[in-house]
Amino acid sequence: MTGDGNRFEKRKRLNGSLFTQNGWRCSFNCLILCQLKSPHMKRPIFTLIIILFFNIISYAQNSSNKAEELMKQAKNNLEQKEYIKARELFIQAHKAFSEQKKHAEVVECGINVSELYRRENDYKEAFDFCRKTEAVIFASKTRLQEKFYELHFTIIKERLQLYMQLKKPAQAKVQLNYMERLARQADNKLLDQELLYTQAYYYYTFGHNAEGDACFDKLISQYKEEKENEKVNECYKNLISIAHKIDNATLMGRTYKQFMLWNDSIQLITAQNKYNSLNHQYSNSQQSVQEKEESLTTKQSMITGLCIVAIVLIVTLILLSFVLLRFRNTTRKQRNNTEIVNEHNELKSEFIRHISTQMEPTLNTLTKSANQLPNSQKMVAQIEVLKSFTNKIQELSTLESSLAESYEMSNINNINTFCEELIENFNTNLAPQVSISVNAPKLQVKTNPEQLKHILAHLIGNAAQHTTEGKITLDFKKRGAHTYQFIVTDTGTGIPVEQQEKLFKPFTSTNDFTQGYGLGLPICALIATKLNGALTLDTSYTKGSRFILELRA
Repeated sequence: MTGDGNRFEKRKRLNGSLFTQNGWRCSFNCLILCQLKSPHMKRPIFTLIIILFFNIISYAQNSSNKAEELMKQAKNNLEQKEYIKARELFIQAHKAFSEQKKHAEVVECGINVSELYRRENDYKEAFDFCRKTEAVIFASKTRLQEKFYELHFTIIKERLQLYMQLKKPAQAKVQLNYMERLARQADNKLLDQELLYTQAYYYYTFGHNAEGDACFDKLISQYKEEKENEKVNECYKNLISIAHKIDNATLMGRTYKQFMLWNDSIQLITAQNKYNSLNHQYSNSQQSVQEKEESLTTKQSMITGLCIVAIVLIVTLILLSFVLLRFRNTTRKQRNNTEIVNEHNELKSEFIRHISTQMEPTLNTLTKSANQLPNSQKMVAQIEVLKSFTNKIQELSTLESSLAESYEMSNINNINTFCEELIENFNTNLAPQVSISVNAPKLQVKTNPEQLKHILAHLIGNAAQHTTEGKITLDFKKRGAHTYQFIVTDTGTGIPVEQQEKLFKPFTSTNDFTQGYGLGLPICALIATKLNGALTLDTSYTKGSRFILELRA
């Protein structure tokens, strides 16, 4: 029941609306029909024509009201930013006005539809609707023998804006020339002024600022000559709006400055007329200008002083940051060196205690050898081992105590030759199935040649000792303007993972002296530090061993 009641109410309202809209027409038709049935009616055909005529008028009136209502709704939707609804209503209104031959309304609806399509970057539909609107005007132009210059001008202006938004200067120029012809043919002052606006917008859009300035200067001059100050203000505001649309900050700033000067001049003239004293006003203006200049000079001086103070503060902060960073780096380096020394001292003490237990059998052997005199070779060899170990200990101690001191540097003119001469000493000590090669360019390197040779010789010697087959390579790679690397790679037995962490720490080896002291790599690492570099093991390489000596010039 509820649904039927609603439908009944809707039908009732609809019938009432129709009766309200067409009531007078129905009443009139009934009256005429009654007259037709009257015996006094002598001209029924004429009466029928009258009925038809008034029906046509009524239909046209209703169509006109419908078109105007559609346009009104479309404008309301446009104000509420409901663009799709507004566009569809404008299209319907366009069609209704086209049927009524209301050309101004047709063009207004068509331009609104094109602008809404252009807003969505649907340029094809925008151009199509411009053509459709123009076709309506051309059809009426041919039939009514009218020119419709203003309407054509509006359509061509919209098409020009489409080409300008598409950044097509050639096509836009064609439309601009067409607008010039229409304005000239129409001989309409308003069209001439609108043409100057459009020309300026075109020139500014495509970077022809001088031509754009000329158009606006001409327009403003016309308004000033006619003393139409409001139009001058509007002209400046439009130019600022154009500058904002094309994102031209320079044009906007210049125009705003001119606009302010113009407003100042208008205010000055108004003040002169109000007080009716030109000389007095001029004096006051001069005094005001002088005060502004003095104020501006004072402000400029203050700004300049603040800028200088700010620059000084910035430079001071930069210098302090640099000093702080350097101090931090120095402190960190010293702290690291201190930690290294402390750790070495602890390991050294432990190692010395351990080595004392190993020296006792050696000393016993020396004693027995001394008692059995002709066999003195073994005793001599053991003594040499002790002497060598003592030398290594002395060398390590010296390096640790002089870490802060750098070696004296000199140039190695040809690093390739340097490396080739270095590996020649190892060719006789290699296993039969082992080859050794150098990959180094002919570059000049600044370092300490003696200490560099010491490190590389030890690394290559270790590689030769632990490689029974395959190859040993010495590579040189430049890693930057002042950084380079020496890379020693072998295909030997490699280094166990558990030993890699302590590889460069002294006094961690417990081997017999005849197998090494565990001091060679730590000594090389300390030498690399004094050469402003670092010695590391490439743990990602698993086919043997790879040591990387990175130095910074």
